[in-house]
Amino acid sequence: MFLASSNPGKVAEFRALASESAASFAIELLPRFAELPAFPEDAPTFAENAAGKALHYSRFAEELVFADDSGLVVPALGGAPGVRSARYAGEYASNAERIAKLLSELRGKTGDERKAYFVCAIALAEKGRVLVVITARVDGEILEAPRGSGGFGYDPVFYFPPLQKTFAELTREEKNQHSHRGQAFGKLLRALRSC
Repeated sequence: MFLASSNPGKVAEFRALASESAASFAIELLPRFAELPAFPEDAPTFAENAAGKALHYSRFAEELVFADDSGLVVPALGGAPGVRSARYAGEYASNAERIAKLLSELRGKTGDERKAYFVCAIALAEKGRVLVVITARVDGEILEAPRGSGGFGYDPVFYFPPLQKTFAELTREEKNQHSHRGQAFGKLLRALRSC
């Protein structure tokens, strides 16, 4: 099964999830992904972006292709960063720059105003036809400063109350069990088994 992504953090997480699930397939990057016509992720929802991306890239492969769109939603910021999570501080901003912008936007906000959730939408497609779209969400809050060295993206500031850690402080096993991506991938595996 091919993953349509150039994000090394996502690739690593999906491969770890597949190996931990005893899945009988390997996840590989779509061959020549960087050379293929890019899909503009400009839809208003994570699910539409994931479906569009999977559909687009499935036309370049003989095998199943899946794509995800995921990000952080902060209701007090009108849903930002939302579907623009990767581009929140600019097209080529680093994770640190995105986190700095988020913390700046939340300066002075307390309590419920710091509530946030991660969303992951995964779409599976084959030869130009979407087979399934799955979503998952995990709730938490945004800390005032980063903690932890694991994960990627907004993980260092996303505090997960059930484990009293940020996503960047979780072990790989903890993150795969509790994260939005882990939950969505689990749903995808169940959908594959029923196909």
